[in-house]
Amino acid sequence: MNVLNLVQMTEAIPLSEQFTLDQLGALASGTARLHFGSDARERVKRSRAFVAALCDEGERAPNVYGVNTGFGALAETRVPAADLRLLQRNLIRSHAVGVGHDLPRGAVRAMIALRAQVLSLGHSGVRERVIDTLVEMLHADVCPVIPAQGSVGASGDLAPLAHLALVLIGEGEADFDGARLPGAQAMEKAGITPLTLEAKEGLALINGTQMMLAVGALALLEGERLCRAADVVGAMSLEALQGSVKPFDPRIQRVRPHPGQAESADNLRALLAESQIMESHRDCSKVQDPYSLRCMPQVHGATRDVLRFAREVLERETVAATDNPLIFIEGDEVEVISGGNFHGQPLALALDAATMAVAELANVAERRIEQLVNPAMSSGLPPFLAPRSGLDSGFMMAQVTAASLVSENRVLAHPSSVDSIPSSAGKEDHVSMGSISARKLARVARHVRTVLGIEALVAAQGIDLRGPLRPGTGVAAAHALFREHVATLEGDRVLRPDILKSARLLDSLVAAADAVLPAHTLR
Repeated sequence: MNVLNLVQMTEAIPLSEQFTLDQLGALASGTARLHFGSDARERVKRSRAFVAALCDEGERAPNVYGVNTGFGALAETRVPAADLRLLQRNLIRSHAVGVGHDLPRGAVRAMIALRAQVLSLGHSGVRERVIDTLVEMLHADVCPVIPAQGSVGASGDLAPLAHLALVLIGEGEADFDGARLPGAQAMEKAGITPLTLEAKEGLALINGTQMMLAVGALALLEGERLCRAADVVGAMSLEALQGSVKPFDPRIQRVRPHPGQAESADNLRALLAESQIMESHRDCSKVQDPYSLRCMPQVHGATRDVLRFAREVLERETVAATDNPLIFIEGDEVEVISGGNFHGQPLALALDAATMAVAELANVAERRIEQLVNPAMSSGLPPFLAPRSGLDSGFMMAQVTAASLVSENRVLAHPSSVDSIPSSAGKEDHVSMGSISARKLARVARHVRTVLGIEALVAAQGIDLRGPLRPGTGVAAAHALFREHVATLEGDRVLRPDILKSARLLDSLVAAADAVLPAHTLR
């Protein structure tokens, strides 16, 4: 058992019908543990009793998809009772066809937690032991090796979930205690007994949207963090460019009542309060700032609103039964119904929208970077903020890197959910491609963090050049923290380390600014 991971776990999150993205984030990071409580166990026992009774009927039992039949286009093919265990094992093996790079540890942990969650709802007919094993793997930090590509997001994320399930049965590969091991060896070292799958359990482990939900949810949480960082870094740029706080007046926001716009404007006003830089140019001749400065509430706020919608969709999915078929128990009546809750379209559309929304944070940030380094736009700052223009190139190429990432984001923002390629001999004739939507959102979010890091790097230099005038209280706190880690550019140097460090610092900048704001919390 990984003792370090157990020490980190403080919060116990129950498997229940209330399950949030923030809880999922804690489970993914290893700062919380799952609890499979009595209510959930009772739901699971009741649905399993039905499957067990069906199996006891042997060849007299009616055909029930995935219990005593084949899968997909083979749904009409009856499987003899003696082969039901082999049927489930073969399902996992045959569906483990993932390719590409491996999913990161956090996403795999989130997948394990979500799979346990969906099975605990009591509509899948698995034994308690299946869920117990998933929980044990999460707590011991046994992370199956799951290739990122191979799901079309229709009968669930079949291939990625099959790679997860392989380790449950002692096959496949897993990362454990700093090493990549065969699944059986990882489980043995962790003290976990692999499963022998019973009827329905293999299908229950791979039907569902848990890969796209896990990857998408973690990327969405990152997008929400980036919204706050965009306000802080944007405020830094506004100070460096001697912009105005007037466009953030609450009266302007009230007459266009989008909640995200109001939140962003509130943040910007708080960050810029008591700015000596702004006071110094109160009576200047400039009438209006460029849109990338003046319209920050409208642009950043629109992203916030789309992410709010996406969060609602994803949080509904965390408490959704996405298996097939589903078992419904009402009193003494039990019914098994085949349906399509595994289809990823709700997530695919929401994640595509979130990808476009998050990409816009970098799109507008790159324009602020251009304002800072272009002497025709930068209100008296030296070209490219170089200490010795001509001899030094300053931040010329930093803007080029930002432009490159923004261009790549524009390609990635093309929606995956508008595509569909039939599979399984035409039985699965419309698919969501939601796993691709999720992975694109994660990539775009990484790019956005880098672009905002570049903006912070450039804006901090601009604020230095406005000295000794002090920026607003919140901006000053963020700037001071930044300078504790990244030195002012006194002459050309390799900027890659600064860019990487700046991107990592973004959340700390938000926290530093937030800590000094009176009666305001950055949202």
